[in-house]
Amino acid sequence: MSQVFDRRTIVVLVLLAAAAILVPAMNMLAAPGSAFHLSDHLVPLLGKYLAFALLALSVDLVWGYCGILSLGHGAFFALGGYAMGMYLMRQIGARGVYANPTLPDFMVFLNWKELPWFWYGFDWFPFAMLMVLLVPGLLAFVFGWFAFRSRVTGVYLSIITQAMTFALMLAFFRNDMGFGGNNGLTDFKDILGFPIQAASTRVVLFVASAVALAGGYLLCRWIVTSKLGKVLVAVRDAESRTRFLGYRVEHYKLAVFTLSAMLAGVAGALYVPQVGIINPGEFAPANSIEVVIWVAVGGRGTLAGAILGALVVNAGKTWFTGALPELWLFALGGLFVFVTLLMPKGILGTAEEWWERARRKPKAGVAPDALPSAAE
Repeated sequence: MSQVFDRRTIVVLVLLAAAAILVPAMNMLAAPGSAFHLSDHLVPLLGKYLAFALLALSVDLVWGYCGILSLGHGAFFALGGYAMGMYLMRQIGARGVYANPTLPDFMVFLNWKELPWFWYGFDWFPFAMLMVLLVPGLLAFVFGWFAFRSRVTGVYLSIITQAMTFALMLAFFRNDMGFGGNNGLTDFKDILGFPIQAASTRVVLFVASAVALAGGYLLCRWIVTSKLGKVLVAVRDAESRTRFLGYRVEHYKLAVFTLSAMLAGVAGALYVPQVGIINPGEFAPANSIEVVIWVAVGGRGTLAGAILGALVVNAGKTWFTGALPELWLFALGGLFVFVTLLMPKGILGTAEEWWERARRKPKAGVAPDALPSAAE
């Protein structure tokens, strides 16, 4: 247990707890004219960042510790988001534009006569949350079952995860799929009976995002410090040797890939009510590639670095797209090249390396021979 709650974990948990306390206080208690006031616009924006951080954490678990470079985690994120969006759409009822108590507005517009079977149950929150976990997890399990048993690895696995995401994007763009087509799901009213646009609801969603991120981090930390985590690292570093030692490598890969997809689904479910929409654009292959960049920038194989990378890159994206929108993609590409060439361990890994180097450096005026050795 002491391995789980190391110094880095304690820092992450303290920062998340501080955010969960300070952000609501600055939004609801500080006077609007005060320098400490946080506007209603920034609360869901920060909550969105935390949802992205949970998504980055799920990618780091499979890429940083098991060597599975997934370029399709945006699909699991979007499926979790659609599950939440379907629940929110069922809560609208007769308050929609067409005032149909059963069918969402887009179905009325497209002349649907009855609710599709796969929408049943989404008016019940526990069922919707089960689908948030089950749908991405089931897709990852089926996909991984065939891919890992066939020993598809490396760039080939990355390509087929990207192909899966692209295929889902094309499917969800179709109006006859029953998911809103290219417009997606939007115009949400309530969540658990509370107005989704209310400031208090947005604060609760932010706190829920912080709690989910903390829980996801602890879960991932527990995995990577356990015997399972040691096997995953062995698979990452020497898969053939690990298989030769008698481990069923495909089983370990399948388990961690499925769990990672479920974490991504939770991230998508937290994202949707805070941004107010989910559409097929979330399946775009570029989104999955961007998540990998977040992890690389923060520090692959560190967990905390994935969170840091997601927060830093998305904060930069918000600033760039507002101040210099035409330069954002160039900045993102340049950042990835810079990190790959000059900071291969990412921000967190490089900072820790510098810290260790500075700590081991002999003090000024003291000869190296005069320092005590490790044996002493």
